Amino acid sequence: MKYLVTGSTGQLGYDIVRLLEENNYDYIAPDSQDLDITDQSKVKEIISNYKPNVVFHCAAYTKVDKAEEDKDACYNVNVNGTKNIVEAARNINAKVVYISTDYVFDGTKEDSYTEEDKTNPINYYGYTKLMGEHEVQTLEDYLIVRISWVFGINGSNFVKTMLKLSEDKDELNVVSDQIGSPTYTEDLAKLLIDMVVKNKKGIFHVTNEEYCSWYEFAKYIFEINNIDIKVNPILTENYPTKAKRPLNSKLNKDKLDYENLDRLPSWKDATDRYCKILRRNKS
Repeated sequence: MKYLVTGSTGQLGYDIVRLLEENNYDYIAPDSQDLDITDQSKVKEIISNYKPNVVFHCAAYTKVDKAEEDKDACYNVNVNGTKNIVEAARNINAKVVYISTDYVFDGTKEDSYTEEDKTNPINYYGYTKLMGEHEVQTLEDYLIVRISWVFGINGSNFVKTMLKLSEDKDELNVVSDQIGSPTYTEDLAKLLIDMVVKNKKGIFHVTNEEYCSWYEFAKYIFEINNIDIKVNPILTENYPTKAKRPLNSKLNKDKLDYENLDRLPSWKDATDRYCKILRRNKS
């Protein structure tokens, strides 16, 4: 089996590459300089020459607020770029593993979202990721994995932002009415490779177990790092952003059970392990 990873310098791509390396898999992971996914001819050239069996498509435009103003760039990467990957993969009958998002939903449902629920993105980033899903679904063999609230070693994320802010602030306001699940890329990468090895197909929801608000997430981060800081819960309406966020980002993972796949550990367990690595790297 041969693998190609796009977005290998991002949080998830980095961990997928690390696992492929550790397990001596045959893979290539061109960075954005070597593989601009918006360049159709370059995508076709690299994929047709290497002929991977599986493409882990992690590259994406992920600046959610900036996407509201920079729509062309966001669409070009998330839709046109994905279309280029899909067309090149189709030519060699490769499977595409596409990383999607909770933002394909509007967040108005009372309960957790299943893979079959109606999509209705309320920001432009979510819209482009959904359009990317539609491109991938034109393939015979695809795996779409929707995730949320991502954190990993390589890149910026909520955990790192909270720790950075706590260095010179003694009080923070954090949104308390958006509910979801953090997703640790190290845990996710392991499951993604397992899903590919087991030849899983279709759409899946994958996050770490249990739900929380951003406020609860922040409180836990400070607690386990012994940081004394006051965290104030605030409502989304009191923290205006350019892009609207869904209030309910709870993703239902029952399909993992039906497909005999392991669920990820709890988000608290994942945050504990992640923060230990951050502290070790800092010392």
